[in-house]
Amino acid sequence: MITNLPTSAVNWSLDEHTAVHVAELFRSFSDTSRVRILSAIIDHEQNVSALAQAVNMSESAVSHHLRGLRQMRLVQTRRQGKEVYYRLVDEHIIALFQQGVKHVQYG
Repeated sequence: MITNLPTSAVNWSLDEHTAVHVAELFRSFSDTSRVRILSAIIDHEQNVSALAQAVNMSESAVSHHLRGLRQMRLVQTRRQGKEVYYRLVDEHIIALFQQGVKHVQYG
């Protein structure tokens, strides 16, 4: 049982719309390639070339996954000249990702 969450402050009964969005959020973590890409940009932004090298994937495959992550509003872009850099959107996504990793690593 989780005892440190303020359950009185949050309504945990979800309407259909909210449930769909939460499921989509967790679906974004269901692909190992996307998880590896997210792990590569958790500390600092990177462009597609650097990400492809970091996760040992083709630039095309990385771009494909980044497009989906952008559509899910998990990553944002910053353009510098011809280069586009990707970063995680906010601290909530970072915390959720880190909690998932800790749960797997430490049970």
